Amino acid sequence: MATWVWILIAAAAVVFVAVVAWGSVKQRRTKQLKSQFGPEYDRTVESTDSKRKAESELAARKERREQIEVRPLSSAARERYTSQWQNVQAQFVDSPEAAVASADQLIQSVMADRGYPVEDFETRASDISVDHPQVVENYRRGHGLAEKSADGEGSTENLRQAMRHYRALFDELVESDSGADEPMTRARDDGSLRDRETTSRDSRASR
Repeated sequence: MATWVWILIAAAAVVFVAVVAWGSVKQRRTKQLKSQFGPEYDRTVESTDSKRKAESELAARKERREQIEVRPLSSAARERYTSQWQNVQAQFVDSPEAAVASADQLIQSVMADRGYPVEDFETRASDISVDHPQVVENYRRGHGLAEKSADGEGSTENLRQAMRHYRALFDELVESDSGADEPMTRARDDGSLRDRETTSRDSRASR
């Protein structure tokens, strides 16, 4: 067989091995991103033009997050923020719009205290999605409902849902390092929010 034929065969073999290796790298990258981002991976793929662009965006978020020094809250800070959240919930009874706005600001304060940049909403959501991919969608939904209310398109029920969405992220940010019983805390607070509204309505009716 001619020498040039062997050269072509060798070149083809090299190309084949390179293609297989590249495919393996891509599969491994996809698996890692899916494992880390969970539902956020699917949301990003659905909202972009291609899987490649989505994975590049997620990889960029991960790289950006690695440059941020995120720290846990102290016990005193957790207690302070938890107390502030309880005040925000109490505010909801008489002023739902103001309470939701306060909840949004409180979350930003917690993020800043932990070391996250708080430049704008999309940046905050992107950074949070790396560490808390299971609840970042709650943050987006809560923010969206709050914006609708600010534009006069919301309702009290929408605001209540916004508070619940905010609460999901708040718990992750404040309690993720404390080992607290997060689901029980959230369920208790959701119930108390309704109880306060009912008590407030009954009090007004009896006047």
